[in-house]
Parts: sequence; C-alpha cells; structure tokens
Amino acid sequence: MTEQNRSTGGTEESLEQADEFARMAAQSQRIVADFIARQQSKGVLEPQGPFNVGQAFMEMTQQMLADPARLVQAQLGLWEGYVKLWQHTASRMMGGEPGEPIVMPAPDDRRFRAAEWRDNHIYDFIKQSYLLTSNWFLSTVQKNTGGLDEKSAQKLAFYTRQFVDAVSPTNFVLSNPTVLRETLDSGGANLVRGLGNMLDDLERGGGNLDIRMTDTDAFEVGENLALTPGKVVFQNELMQLIQYAPAGETVYRRPLLVIAPWINKFYVLDLKPENSFIAWAVAQGYTVFAISWVNPDGRLSHKGFEDYMREGPLAALDAIAEACGEKQVAAVGYCLGGTLLSATLAYMSAEGDKRITSATFFATLVDFDEPGELGVFIDEEQLAGLEKSMNEKGYLDGREMATTFNLLRANDLIWSFVINNYLMGKDPFPFDLLYWNSDSTRMPAEMHSFYLRKMYQDNALARPGGIELGGVPIDLGKITVPTYVLAAHDDHIAPWQSCFKATGHYSGKIRFVLGQSGHIAGVVNPPAAEKYGFWTGDLKAGESAENWLANAARHEGSWWRDWQGWQSRRAGKKVAAREPGAGKLKIIEDAPGSYVKVRT
Repeated sequence: MTEQNRSTGGTEESLEQADEFARMAAQSQRIVADFIARQQSKGVLEPQGPFNVGQAFMEMTQQMLADPARLVQAQLGLWEGYVKLWQHTASRMMGGEPGEPIVMPAPDDRRFRAAEWRDNHIYDFIKQSYLLTSNWFLSTVQKNTGGLDEKSAQKLAFYTRQFVDAVSPTNFVLSNPTVLRETLDSGGANLVRGLGNMLDDLERGGGNLDIRMTDTDAFEVGENLALTPGKVVFQNELMQLIQYAPAGETVYRRPLLVIAPWINKFYVLDLKPENSFIAWAVAQGYTVFAISWVNPDGRLSHKGFEDYMREGPLAALDAIAEACGEKQVAAVGYCLGGTLLSATLAYMSAEGDKRITSATFFATLVDFDEPGELGVFIDEEQLAGLEKSMNEKGYLDGREMATTFNLLRANDLIWSFVINNYLMGKDPFPFDLLYWNSDSTRMPAEMHSFYLRKMYQDNALARPGGIELGGVPIDLGKITVPTYVLAAHDDHIAPWQSCFKATGHYSGKIRFVLGQSGHIAGVVNPPAAEKYGFWTGDLKAGESAENWLANAARHEGSWWRDWQGWQSRRAGKKVAAREPGAGKLKIIEDAPGSYVKVRT
C-alpha cells in the first residue's frame, strides 16, 4: 500500500470513527433528555437504599464491634490465607512448581475458565486474592447475623453476594486477561462497540439498562419458535386456548391441558421441535390443549387470582368438552401455572367437580414457607412500594420481574453479558431460551398483589382455609387425584426442597421426581438430548427432602419417559384422533395465536 493509500485509508477510518462517536453522543443526549422528562412528569422521588438493607448492615457492624476478639480472629484467618498466597505466588515467580492453589473457584463458577487465570502467575494471584477476600467477606457476614431477624439476615447475605459478584476482576478491563487481550488487539475498538451496545440497551430500556441477552432479530414466535401445528379454538380476556393437531390416527381418550405460568409465555414448552414438550406429548398420542395467557395492560388491572382460575383452567375445561366431547382431562401446571392448578383442584374438590383426573406439577411451589432467595424481595415495606407503583400503572412491568429473577443468578444472567456485550464489544449469541427469557409479560396489579401477599408473605395457600376463591375455602388436603410432582435440583426460583413440601399437602397418590439442572433446563429436557438425569424414590410420611434424596435412585436420561409411563396409565384407552375445529368450537386462528405475540 502506498503512503497515499494508507493516508486515505486512515482518513476514511477516522471519519467512520468520528461518525460513530457523533452518533453515540446524539444518542446519549436523547437518552438523558428522555430520562429527565420522565422524571419531571412523575415527580422525582427521594432516592432510597436497596430495600433499606443499610440498617441491617449497621446492626451487623455493631454486633461485630461488640466482640473485638471475634473480629480479630476473622481478620487473622484472612491474613493467614494471604500469607500462604504470597508464598505460593513467590514460589511460582522464582520458577518453582505451581503446587495446589490456596483457594479454588466453585465447580460451577465459569468466570475463570480462561487459561491465563491458571497459567499466568499474576492473573492467578488476582483470581485467588479475589476468591480469598470474597469468601472471607461472605462467611464473615454469615457468622455475624445471629442477632438479626431472619429476613434481615437473608437480605444481608443476598446483597453481600451481589456486591462480591460486582467487584469480580472479570468485570474490569485491566484485570480480565481475555478483555485486555481483545482491547490491545483491536486498538480499543471493542470498547467503542461496547459503549454503543450499552447506549442501545439504555435507549431500549427507557433510561434503565435493559441488557440484551440474545440476538432478538434471530427469532420470531410462530416462525422459528412455537411451531407445533395447532389452532386457537377459544379465547377470553385472559387467555387463548390452543388445540394441537394430532400426530397419528389415534389418541388417548383423556386430553392433556397444559397450564403455563403467566409470568412468562407458554412457548417455553414449545421452543423448537427438538426441545418442545408440547410436540413430544402430541407425538406420544395425547390431544394437547395449552393455555396462552394474555399480556395484560392497565385495562385488566382488576383481574385477580380467582379470575385467572375461572377464565383460565375452568374455562379451558368447558372449552375442551365442547371441542372434543370429553369431560375428563389430565392437567399439567408449570411454576405459577402449577400453583394455580393446585388451588383450582382444591376448589373443584370442594365443589364436587371431578373433571381433572390426574395432575402434573413442574417446578411448582404451593408451600412458600421457604421460597429461597426470592423471599428477599418480599416484606411489608417492599410490597407497599410495589403496590403503589402497580396501582399507578395497573400492572407490574415484566422487565421488573425479569430483573429480579436475573439477580438470583447475577454472574450468569447479568455480568457475563456485561463482559460479552460491553467489554468485549460483541453481540450476544442467538439462543432460543434466552430469547424466551427476554420476552417478558406484565402482571395485573390485583392478581400480583394477591399472589405476593397470600402466597409468599403469608404462605396462606399451605394452610387449610388460608385463602378463599369464589367464597370457597381452599384446602390442598382435599386434592385426591394422582399427582406427579417434578422439581429441579438446581432451581433458583422454586427450590426443590420447597417443591418437595407439596407431597405433605396432597392426599392422593403422589410420585415425586427430582430432575437435574435448574428451573427451565430441568423441565425442558427432551429424551433425544440425553443431557440430564433424574432421581426417583418412595415417599415416607414426614420424610425430609434431604432424606428422600439420600435414599433415591438416580437414572440417566430424561424424566419425560418416566412421566409418560406414569401418565399413559391414567390417560384412558385410545380413540380416534381429534382435529382442531372438528367439534363444536370453531377455529379462531392458527397456533400459536395472537396473545403470545404481544410484547412489553
């Protein structure tokens, strides 16, 4: 290349960079102006700390200062760890054998996978010093919360971990070898791209950082997601009912009704053909119906939990009878959909309604005594603030709920994307499950307030008569149908030990199964993947979850096959396949319907 060509190329590159910076400057100005305008229209609120956790930290500090010897002992433990680490690092710098690390990341901690964290003695020192300090910090907080109430202690532990995760060396350019190498190789272009990505996320979030987890342009519901053939055959204000086309000439007599949670959209069970539970159930010979919930706005703010029962599963049962002439139905409830199913079954039992003959629960809480870390967000002060916000809009914004869930796994669902999108300057990888995770839904104010207060705060569903629906006291002990209860071992939303408590509430014959992995992957585990195993075992009265697991048998492969063996015995004889629209209900539109396509 001649000097002139190089000069021309450099000029063009400089002009492109100047244009990019000008675009980002204008975008930044637009974001700030929009944010200020919104704050002025709402009235600026006095800022508060994260859920008033500061007072709890103050009380813990006072406890620590009241016992200086204990504090000194804790600091000596940290100092001893650092002395060993310095000796370890000095030995490596002088050419000695690396030896065993002083501290190792947890087996599921994926932050330090790059070879430099192991092979380079400087980065190895940074990694181990961070782990030493963070472990010390977390254990010190845990050991000094004895005088606090349980809720405050839980908050302290949760927000301490959030702080520790945030200051990880992987989250900064100079202390992350992968980011630093990319920065040097690209001349900082990755950081410029990352700034553009961050501005795009801020603009999309209306001034709040709405981190993009996947390539949202790579997916479209009805085009490459939710593809199982079917028709919408019924709808009301809260849901559309989809009847799926049969896969063969015969089907089991009893249809299968799938009740997904309305916190997210139903197609988590119908992502792609190869991992679709709905498509698989159709292939097994079931007439499958699925509830696709509406994405509500302020006009539905008055809809409560009882409305979801009446206009959801109860309306679906009526519609199924019209569609295929069958009154006896098997039901599947996932997460909040399972909570609704349990309440509905108790209501139906009290009313003498026996249309649901067997029930399956996926990762479902009905006893909220120990709801896991989600309990951090549930107390009177936080609920009052949330209700005030919901009453103003008529709903809870789905992005707020998504942020709460993401905080429970901050390293995987927040910081990994901060590194990829902002520090590395890369676009997120197209991933169907993360697209679904980002496709959030709103929650009606009346329903969500009832759900949080009655379930999470009061644990009223677990008490006979603790709640009433339609004037009927709800008693889970009146549920006598056979139940299949699936929990997921690594579930951060519905802890498996809490899901296990359902076995002490139902009165019918229960099969409890524990799948590997988490809230989604533990459920969406198709047999062809051969990815995760599961545990089964007999239930004993009054047995703890841990004791059950100690005596359970582990199986390779998907629990779907186990469920099919259980459900097929309760599905009735085979009958002629039913086509959508062949009964008394006419076709409204093709699956997956229009309700699921409404985005927040």
